[in-house]
Amino acid sequence: MARLLQRALMTEGYSVTLASDGEQALSMALSGGLDVIVLDVMLPLRNGFDVMRCLRAANLTVPTIMVTARDAMADIVRGLDAGADDYLTKPFALDVLLARVRALSRRSQNPYSADLCFEDLTLNSRTHEMARGQRVVPLTPTEYALLEILIRRAGSIVPRDVLTEAGWGGGTEVSDSTLYVFMRALRAKIAQGEERQLLHTARGVGYTLRREAV
Repeated sequence: MARLLQRALMTEGYSVTLASDGEQALSMALSGGLDVIVLDVMLPLRNGFDVMRCLRAANLTVPTIMVTARDAMADIVRGLDAGADDYLTKPFALDVLLARVRALSRRSQNPYSADLCFEDLTLNSRTHEMARGQRVVPLTPTEYALLEILIRRAGSIVPRDVLTEAGWGGGTEVSDSTLYVFMRALRAKIAQGEERQLLHTARGVGYTLRREAV
């Protein structure tokens, strides 16, 4: 499967380096020069969850898509909490993977130049970090893209399809449960302890950034 994906990505014009196990994947990623990582969970020597945690612990922010045969919500949450930007469960359509790779590639190459603010929340476009009070929190590229559209439309309800397009690009199939997991992660980063929650759900419609719940 790895060889098939390598050929498909090369046909699309990407330069692809293939790792055969988790140790090799971690070493190659830490050496730098990668724009997007497609990371399988079930790897020899070191699994994808462990590789993902090590990459983020080393402050490597390369956009990463996890590929797994595990479709249980707990496994999906585990991968995203480890720092993955997106996930696909097997079997998946090749066109879907290519669309996700294109979306992450575009987003990492075209950052906005100005910081965005709402209340005491600041989104740093240069470092892809969120700051609130004295807290500075790193965001994955997908979390950054979602929070960016929410701040730009703060006070208004942002429909699910608009968030999906912002986070994954047009034409991609993203389930409501996937969006929910990402918004759950954002909500946990936005408010901790006694801080007021600013990210709220508009049931059946989408999400909104405002002081009070919908």
